[in-house]
Amino acid sequence: MDKFLIKGVKELSGEIKISGAKNAVLPVMAATLIVPGKFRILNVPNLRDTRTMIKLLEIIGCTVQYNNGNELIVDSTDANNPCAPYELVKTMRASFYVLGPLLARFQRSEVSLPGGCAWGPRPVDFHIKALKEMGINIDLESGNIIASGQPNGTEISFPKKSVGATGNILMAAVKAKGQTVIRNAAREPEIVALGEFLIMLGADIQGLGEDIITINPILIEESDVEFFIIPDRIEAGTFMMAVAATGGELKLTNVYPRHLDCVISQLIKVGVDIVVDNESITVKSNRKLVAVNMETLEYPGFPTDLQAQYMALMMIAKGQSNIKDNIYIDRFTHIAELNRMGGDVSLIDNVATVKGGSSLSSAPVMCTDIRASAALIISALCAKGETEISRIYHIDRGYENIEQKLKKVGVCIKRLSS
Repeated sequence: MDKFLIKGVKELSGEIKISGAKNAVLPVMAATLIVPGKFRILNVPNLRDTRTMIKLLEIIGCTVQYNNGNELIVDSTDANNPCAPYELVKTMRASFYVLGPLLARFQRSEVSLPGGCAWGPRPVDFHIKALKEMGINIDLESGNIIASGQPNGTEISFPKKSVGATGNILMAAVKAKGQTVIRNAAREPEIVALGEFLIMLGADIQGLGEDIITINPILIEESDVEFFIIPDRIEAGTFMMAVAATGGELKLTNVYPRHLDCVISQLIKVGVDIVVDNESITVKSNRKLVAVNMETLEYPGFPTDLQAQYMALMMIAKGQSNIKDNIYIDRFTHIAELNRMGGDVSLIDNVATVKGGSSLSSAPVMCTDIRASAALIISALCAKGETEISRIYHIDRGYENIEQKLKKVGVCIKRLSS
């Protein structure tokens, strides 16, 4: 099992190109199943999760080719096996995204209940309830969701915003009979990107990025599409917090600053200097940081996927801060590992209290999920000595070539294979 060795206490300096967004490409890959066709997807990050989704598409019957230059070619013409087995779904929750597309294409699907990161409940109840409202018959057999029926257009109101459920219903709705209206829809840029891909397939979708989305179905039966994946705002936010914590100056390119407005605003409050251009962000830090409270919210609020990284930053800021996660209330497995490195973080319910100004030191630590892994890297960059981070397969799920990018800006990092 691979691990990282990172020597800390060094400023970051240079330039990093941000990769395509993991959370955008996975639903788009699933959406290639909706109609037969050949799809060329650009700016696709080479990640453990994208490779898992490729395997899943191939099991369903697609021909998939991943080329140098982050280009993915998917031919779904001969897809004929509407099944997503447990062996793949257990490793990546986003594979549950195939449920909607398979129903749209085949009017039946068999999808294992999802696995993935080992923190907190992420129920699929919203997906199932909404599909039932669309007239789909759903049974649970041996841990598999067996779904059948032609989706019918209807009005769906989510009791709480859900990115996954919004995406799945969007994809089911584009081949439904009649119009579908989603109320309290997720507004994340990744959902907007998925909707734009579905529009290229021929769907009529209004309200992307708003609380109410209206979908009129695709009329064509076959499609050839080229689509560019948006930059990864979570990767960009991670590097912004890394340089904020270590000090130095870092320019991030291939990034959409508007997707990070809340993060930029929060870091400016902390004491970080940020300059925004059309598709770049330059972050400069002297490490004279002040603790500022933060709570995660649905987009356009502060992302839950940057909560752990922000906690690592607050450990070296002056003062005390409270960090509240309103999205996933159990997403705090990183606290124990951060405290092993000298942090002073306590937790009551879904609020972590961070006593800043900690002097961090190296310690053997273990990744528990993708974003917790990023928090450990940030802490390791600030710690005295050499930190050993194990179970880095989590990092490989969500960050493309992270050690090469860190080396480029001055980090001493080694990957060791056992």
